[in-house]
Amino acid sequence: MAAEGGGKEMNEIKTQFTTREGVYKLLTHSEYSRPNRVPFNSQGSNPVKVSFVNVNDQSGNGERICFNVGRELYFYIYKGVRKAADLSKPIDKRIYKGTQPTCHDFNHLTATAESVSLLVGFSAGQVQLIDPIKKETSKLFNEERLIDKSRVTCVKWVSGSESLFLVAHSTGSMYLYNVEHACGTTAPHYQLLKQGDSYAVYTCKSKSTRNPLLKWTVGEGALNEFAFSPDGKFLACVSQDGFLRVFNFDAVELHGTMKSYFGGLLCVCWSPDGKYIVAGGEDDLVTVWSFSDCRVIARGHGHKSWVSVVSFDHYTTSVEETEPMEFSGSDEDFQDHMHFGRDRANSTQSRLSKRNSTDSRPVSVTYRFGSVGQDTQLCLWDLTEDILFPHLPLSRTRTHTNVMNATCPPLSGVSVLVGTNPGTNGNNGVSVGSNPGNSLPTPLPRSNSLPHSAGNTANSKSSIIDGTVATGTSKFATLSLHERKERHHEKDHKRNHSMGHISSKSSDKLNLLTKTKADPAKTLGTTLCPRMEDVPLLEPLICKKIAHERLTVLIFLEDCIVTACQEGFICTWARPGKGGLLSSQNQANSPSGTVV
Repeated sequence: MAAEGGGKEMNEIKTQFTTREGVYKLLTHSEYSRPNRVPFNSQGSNPVKVSFVNVNDQSGNGERICFNVGRELYFYIYKGVRKAADLSKPIDKRIYKGTQPTCHDFNHLTATAESVSLLVGFSAGQVQLIDPIKKETSKLFNEERLIDKSRVTCVKWVSGSESLFLVAHSTGSMYLYNVEHACGTTAPHYQLLKQGDSYAVYTCKSKSTRNPLLKWTVGEGALNEFAFSPDGKFLACVSQDGFLRVFNFDAVELHGTMKSYFGGLLCVCWSPDGKYIVAGGEDDLVTVWSFSDCRVIARGHGHKSWVSVVSFDHYTTSVEETEPMEFSGSDEDFQDHMHFGRDRANSTQSRLSKRNSTDSRPVSVTYRFGSVGQDTQLCLWDLTEDILFPHLPLSRTRTHTNVMNATCPPLSGVSVLVGTNPGTNGNNGVSVGSNPGNSLPTPLPRSNSLPHSAGNTANSKSSIIDGTVATGTSKFATLSLHERKERHHEKDHKRNHSMGHISSKSSDKLNLLTKTKADPAKTLGTTLCPRMEDVPLLEPLICKKIAHERLTVLIFLEDCIVTACQEGFICTWARPGKGGLLSSQNQANSPSGTVV
């Protein structure tokens, strides 16, 4: 993956980059790929995906890696930053005929050194359960394609379960399976369980329990990815219709929605504490959505093409001191802020870099997340408290009843408030400062309004659902599979996919169903999809070209970052100070690499 000679500097592939933590270095000896290391001809193939599992073996080298390249699936011991990869000895290798693996997921609860449970989804719709260590006879779900004939887009074990898993398809349907149950020899018959705005959930009618246990129909077009919240109670889904939908998984209820700026949403992830969701897609943006407020709080612009993966870095989310600041409000409010900051950091499932704080130096939290895209670039982003809580010193602003004019300097002991109309909030947004210790928000050169509702936070969910996306009979549930499939093919892979295109196709049927339902083209400027000038715009910490082909994988591990591209190369980037011997070998053997 070193840069080719003679290319322009801007097109050279970077082999290291620097952030405030230090230098991240590409370990060329830790590159995983097919054993022959030949770049894969990716035309017409499914994205390369990577899954990790730790089997906790006694050797201390318990990490295992699985990745798909074309028709092939590989399972290796992952040596990471410690030792060079040995591609000649895969633990398991499978080559499939007539179908290709599209996605996979390990069950982390049941994994041991002797056995792992790996789910693999396929382009023809089947899902296979295999054990690449034991290599025993596997189970095949949807074998006859009676449940769904379309490509599997995402498969994951249900959080905290040893037997339940969820599968999404390009039809826009999701199915809940139990590994212990059979799929039946006939097509399933469904009974409506619950219906809401643009979604419906069905149970499977049969005399004996069979798969699927539940069928979800969500939005229009393909359901591209879903992700469980860290506590496993909520499910975030992103679809080709451009909507993020967040469900209470057990209650089967819609919690909130968000609309992309345009085009489909392709990827989604949760912050380690479950308070924020980041989505990316065909608008080339990363969008940060608040789970509690059900609204967009920031967008990030750095990619030049579709964003294919977003992921939070649990290991770099940090707690830091901030400079002493003026605080308008009571001592109790101030202590609440201190306690809140610590709670947020302690609830992350990561190792935090903590610093001592004093009474005069409140604690602030920085969330780190990353994104990769079809532009072959890796972007890293910091989400800081001046974006999350632009007016945190004012306790009243957290209730969304009033907003503070950010251009006025805060006065000690005095609350500076500006009364605003809920539809035209006048508070200025803030940009991410390069100094994380800067506690005072700085206005953007343009006016950035944060669209707060006039009500309190508790009402924000219902106001979005009832006001902007009025409740009513789900449009999706009224369409036949044939109609949906035609629409999916018409819209799939259209780079100029616009909201107007969606609305023109759907407005007639929407008007028949309910006159109060919002036209998707009219969501721009609402809480579903704020205008670009209405929310803070993040700039990436780094934005580097790291591959020749589009990037399809971004995973943050404790001592490294793992990326992969469509050529089938899985790259390991050592975190600062973690490279060790392999890093020095890279310096000697990769003279053509570009140093940033």
